[in-house]
Amino acid sequence: MWRSGSPRRLPRPWAGVGLAVLLALVAAVVWAGARQRHGAPAAAADGPPHTAVEVSPGHCGRGWDRPRSGVQVFDLRNTSDEAAEVYLEDPRSRAVYGEVEGLGPGTARPLTVRLGRGAYAFKCVPEDADAVTGPTVRVGDGTSGPAAAPLTVHDLIPPAIAYQKWVGRGLDDAVRLAGRLRDAVDRGDLAGARTAWLPAHLRYERLGAAYGAFGDADRRINGTDAGLPGGVRDPSFTGFHRLEYGLWHGESARTLRGPAASLTEALTALRGTWSQTRMDPAQLGLRAHEILENTVQFELTGRTDYGSGTGLATARANLDGTREVLSRLHPLLTSRYPELPSLERKLTRTQSTLDGFRHAGGWTPPDRLSRARRERVDALFGDLVERLASVATLSDPRRTA
Repeated sequence: MWRSGSPRRLPRPWAGVGLAVLLALVAAVVWAGARQRHGAPAAAADGPPHTAVEVSPGHCGRGWDRPRSGVQVFDLRNTSDEAAEVYLEDPRSRAVYGEVEGLGPGTARPLTVRLGRGAYAFKCVPEDADAVTGPTVRVGDGTSGPAAAPLTVHDLIPPAIAYQKWVGRGLDDAVRLAGRLRDAVDRGDLAGARTAWLPAHLRYERLGAAYGAFGDADRRINGTDAGLPGGVRDPSFTGFHRLEYGLWHGESARTLRGPAASLTEALTALRGTWSQTRMDPAQLGLRAHEILENTVQFELTGRTDYGSGTGLATARANLDGTREVLSRLHPLLTSRYPELPSLERKLTRTQSTLDGFRHAGGWTPPDRLSRARRERVDALFGDLVERLASVATLSDPRRTA
């Protein structure tokens, strides 16, 4: 999951999407809303035909006067004095076939699409002006690539509110479980504290898409020693991982009482302010992607393991967290993302695989997996990250006026 304010989990919007787009273009399939990001490569000389198209409030779409079917490249040039987004859409249904965002003044970027029988129009959306729709162009034959109706921020508010309420209930559980961990430390029962640590930590980890709204509280609750001058001995190293380090490196109960109390206090404070916090609805789909992207980068590599060896348990919790986000977005994605059932099956398969690494004594540490099993886990998560990149793109709200 991505965590606000943590140097080890910086937001990386659309990471992985560029690769997905390139693969889609090679296969001559452009999924709806696919982003042509900065630095997108131009088509080869013997590739699809090119058409130069103007982007401006006065001449949006000018230059496309010879419509054809099949895969093709539109070289979009912004002739205005402000940046703009450009959509190629069905002028009646507003379904989007492709888009370019952040097209700067005087710059050009390619948009590769596959067009078939139907009506199309470019929509130019300047940063500080109303959207302008260009002339309708009709293609008489062939089969187009997929399209999806754009989402707005208003579409995303109900799922964001539902998710935020679920997070509130999760914080209740996290506070309760952290209290059990603190009590075990207070009693001097370090074996009991090690047993209590994992359920509390996993309950917090499942709240993955909310970390952007947690702010500095997340660092106190679940931060690592990354970037701290004193490393694991630094006073700023607090929370679950501080306790993990102490519990699995022979520290005394006396030494750990302070960190355990601070963890419970931080979680309680976060729960107390959560009802007044507002998550950004526009970030919900992006977070679903980032949860597992960062799981690959940190949990599966052992970079967040401070002795418990429970990285696969955390990865399993992050899968649960991803499902929670998708369940809120499901009504919006059903008609926009044909691969949603396949994604859900892949999530189930990955969860089942991880469950196989749980045993009576705990969880198999990632560094003890056989090469074959490690490659299997990596492949499953890599596939999910690519699929969730499409969810992030489709869930990105767009201006429609």
